[in-house]
Amino acid sequence: MSQNAGLPARQAAMRLIEAAMLRRGGLDAALNEPALRALSPEDRGFARALAMAVLRRLGSIDRALDSRLQRPPPEPVRRLLRVGLAQMLYLDTPDFAAVSTTVKLAERGNATRPYKALINAVLRGLARDPAAEPPPEADVPPWLFARWEAQFGQVAAEGIALNARVEPPTDLSLKPGGDTTGLIEALPADTLPGGSLRTRRGGDVAGWPGFEGGDWWVQDAAAAVPARLLDVGAGQTVLDLCAAPGGKTLQLAATGATVTALDRSEPRLRRLRANLERTGLKAEVVIADGEAWADDRRFDAVLLDAPCTATGTLRRNPEALCALGPAEIAKLADVQHRLLDAAAARVRPGGRMVYCVCSLEREEGETQILAFLRRHPEFSLTPADPKAVGAPAEALGGDGWLRLLPSQWPDRGGLDGFFVARLDRATAS
Repeated sequence: MSQNAGLPARQAAMRLIEAAMLRRGGLDAALNEPALRALSPEDRGFARALAMAVLRRLGSIDRALDSRLQRPPPEPVRRLLRVGLAQMLYLDTPDFAAVSTTVKLAERGNATRPYKALINAVLRGLARDPAAEPPPEADVPPWLFARWEAQFGQVAAEGIALNARVEPPTDLSLKPGGDTTGLIEALPADTLPGGSLRTRRGGDVAGWPGFEGGDWWVQDAAAAVPARLLDVGAGQTVLDLCAAPGGKTLQLAATGATVTALDRSEPRLRRLRANLERTGLKAEVVIADGEAWADDRRFDAVLLDAPCTATGTLRRNPEALCALGPAEIAKLADVQHRLLDAAAARVRPGGRMVYCVCSLEREEGETQILAFLRRHPEFSLTPADPKAVGAPAEALGGDGWLRLLPSQWPDRGGLDGFFVARLDRATAS
């Protein structure tokens, strides 16, 4: 084996981390860059795992490094130290391999070469005398943890932070009529309330049983709740606003309803179209801005999964925390306000709408719905039945909406955080 074996994967991990922290489209977009696609599947997998470990445990890693550093190093050096320590702490890489490969990476850069001895000393010191495990909030921005503590209480806030540290399982939504029993055995997987399957299987999902046949699609169990709450069936017309990447569109189409999937992002809609083709499900796909769509149709049901801060998906998308601040919450809340009004105009009298966001922030959930009901007295909130839609019982709020938290279902492996509310429109007089 070459002495440089493994370096391309580690360099790729650093590119992924940089892309995530600079908000250049996130990890998924970076993984599709030509340089990363040229890596072997094993190296791509390692690069992603390493990048995710650094992003999930960034606060813990920096605390450990700072305990060994007398002064802050240049940022390129800190990035190398993070990659080296993440391997030692979270990926079970032998200490000697993590240290030696990190030093070799330092040798390749003009900005980092003079710090080879420092990198070697810091990592070896932490290998001999590891830093103490920090509290859960160490890996969450303090201002954000304080918000969760105020809204959900200390125990729930710590549970959310702990949940965000670990690799989540993969959940699958099933197309009706498939061999569920055979799929459960082949994956293997467990059945969750609501019917989603949950598996700890790793690797490229395109090689999993049932993928080529279109028997399922990847969708967190929490993300499957809003379409169930909308409760549509054959013969009904449904609009899925902000539809990409399309998991909810597939759920709605699988009911036999006539579905229109609208999103303004053509690249994201390509994935939706690919999944429709793979599963054999049908939907009209429209590229348009939900606020300005030049179409006067009204629908029996409308699903609005609005753009949001995505703080509920931190365990899958830790990069969502990068550059997130209170100002972004307010900015997105304004977008949600406008989209809610646009969605309401698409609901026929006697129809209904479900609003959801994968955010934990009250301004994007509860506050939005209370304000919407004041603006639109023709709508009323319909209380959800958690059991009927596959949600934890404790997710039911006092006003009838659902507030799903990553700390719920701890014995099953948790779930993404979501806010979900159903709004029914009065029949015209």
